[in-house]
Amino acid sequence: MRPSAEPKAAGSPELRAWVRLPSGRRLDLISPTPFDWTDEDLAIGLSRTFRWGGHSVWPGAPLSVAQHSLAVLALRRAKARGGLSRAEARRELLHDAEEGLLGFDCISPLKPFLGAGFADLQARLSGAVALRYALPAWTPESKKAHKACDIALAAGEAVHVAGWTKEEVRGTLGIKAAVIAEDPLLPAYGGDPWRPWPPEQAAERFLAALRGLLGGE
Repeated sequence: MRPSAEPKAAGSPELRAWVRLPSGRRLDLISPTPFDWTDEDLAIGLSRTFRWGGHSVWPGAPLSVAQHSLAVLALRRAKARGGLSRAEARRELLHDAEEGLLGFDCISPLKPFLGAGFADLQARLSGAVALRYALPAWTPESKKAHKACDIALAAGEAVHVAGWTKEEVRGTLGIKAAVIAEDPLLPAYGGDPWRPWPPEQAAERFLAALRGLLGGE
């Protein structure tokens, strides 16, 4: 007789839904709290979580979610009339933070196949992040402004990092935003435009930005 493939019942001592983080803390993915990770854990996780399925035209250099998050913040700041408060900037920087805790940036075509359970898991992690870092709720206006920058970065990354053509960005990926030419991170960090950073560098830069946004408004 083949062993049962059914999942263990809740409460079973063999059931584990937590992961051990670099700090040694345990993050419960099913029931996370805002105290389950350190800022360093988050920075490391985001620096080792890659966009575009880890595919890149840059040899040996996939694009991390940490670098993407900094780029979204830079672009949002450049376009925000009157600037952003620290809380608003934290919200931009941490908009994909749950991916670093999970260690997985799901490509869009796959998400429908993962179902509501995966969406609920992401929502619980996002909620814990919002509590930990006192992130303000999105308003319709702020969400629209954020999405415009996020989508613009996706179009730019698709061409300059992942190797899609501009025609494929519009026709295959369905991204209607214009493909931006300038890397929004270049003024602050220099280097080659659109080149993905090594994970250690991405973690260091993300952590520095996060720490600079913590504290009083």
